[in-house]
Amino acid sequence: MQDDLFGGAPAPIAPLAPAAPAGQTPGAQAAAPPEHAPRRLAAGAVAPAEFDEPLKALGAALPPLAHLGTSSWSYPGWQGLVWDGSPSAHQLSRQGLAVYAQHPLFRTVSIDRGFYRPLTVSEYERYASQVPDDFRFVVKAPSLVTDALVRSEDGRGRQANAAFLSPELACSEFVEPALQGLGHKTGALVFQLSPLPLTQLDRMHEVLDRLHAMLAAQPRVSDRAPAGVVAVEVRDPEWLTPDFAAVLRDTGATYCLGLHAKMPPLADQLPMLRALWPGPLVCRWNLNPVHGPHGYEDAERIYAPYDRLHHPDLPTRAELARVMAAVTRGGQNAYVAISNHAEGCAPLTVRGLAEALAAVPVKASA
Repeated sequence: MQDDLFGGAPAPIAPLAPAAPAGQTPGAQAAAPPEHAPRRLAAGAVAPAEFDEPLKALGAALPPLAHLGTSSWSYPGWQGLVWDGSPSAHQLSRQGLAVYAQHPLFRTVSIDRGFYRPLTVSEYERYASQVPDDFRFVVKAPSLVTDALVRSEDGRGRQANAAFLSPELACSEFVEPALQGLGHKTGALVFQLSPLPLTQLDRMHEVLDRLHAMLAAQPRVSDRAPAGVVAVEVRDPEWLTPDFAAVLRDTGATYCLGLHAKMPPLADQLPMLRALWPGPLVCRWNLNPVHGPHGYEDAERIYAPYDRLHHPDLPTRAELARVMAAVTRGGQNAYVAISNHAEGCAPLTVRGLAEALAAVPVKASA
C-alpha cells in the first residue's frame, strides 16, 4: 500500500510555541495577540481575524483531498484565531460559518446540533450557501436513530428506543434532508452510535444485523455527492470486529475513527481502516483521554473559553497526520473534525495537525 498507511515510525512534528508564561496553565499555549488595532465593524457584523503568512502558506500546502476543521463554530474564545473583534455566541451562530470558512485551514466542519434534533432541508441549504464550493460538511445523525435508549435530560437511559437503527427514519430524518440541502458539499454523514446497554452488547450479532439493514436501505450518497460517504462512529470497543467491518464494506459505508476516551487509542483502531482500504478517512477527535471516558464536563471547565492549548497530544497528532498523508496520497478524501475538548482549542489543534501533515515525508510507492 502506498505510503505505508499502518506501519512505520510516526512523522516528526513542528515544534510548539515557547512555554507558557508564569501563571498560565502548564503546557498551555495562548493565542498570539493580533498585530493590528481592532477594526471597526458594522453593528452586529462578524469579521475574520488577521491570518499570519505562515498560516496562509500552510493552508496553500494542504493536500486538496485533506479536509480539516472543527466541531461547530460558535465560540467567542476564538477571537484573534478565527474572528476579529468580540462577537457573541449568538452572532457567531448566525454569521460565523461564512467567516469560519475563510480560515486558511478550514475545509470542513462537523454539524453536531443535528444529533439533538433532526435538521430540515432548508437548514442544510442555509449552511451550504455560506461556504465555498470545495467545502465539505461532516454531519451527525440524530440520536433518534443512533441511541439504543430513550434518555432523560440528565443523560440516563429510561427505556429502549424503538426507533434505534430504523432504516426509514434514518433516511427521512437524516440522509435524505442532508443530501437535498447540502448537495455536492456533503462530506461525511456520520451515525455516531451511543454506548449500548449491556443487554445489547451481549447480543452484538443482532445489533449488527439491524445496522446492516439500516445502512443497506439508504440511498447511495456518491450518486448525488461524489465526495460524500456514510460513516459509523461507535462508543464501545466491542464493535471493533471483522464482522463490523464486513457490515460496513458490504453496505458501502466506512468507519469513523473516534478519538475519545471511551475508545482504544488511534493505533488500536487502525485495523478497521485497514480492513476497509481503499476508502476515505473520516475522523472525529472528540475528547482528550486525560479526562476519562465521562470527562466532557471537566474538559469544558478547564478549557473554556477555548482560546489556548492545555493538553497538546503530540503522539496523536503525529499518528493522525501519517494516516491522513497515506489516505490522501492514495487518492482518497480525508475528513477530520476536531473538538475543543481534544487539546483545549480546536483551531490551534488544527494548525498543529496541519504542520504535522506537512512534515510527513513522501515515500516511494510500494
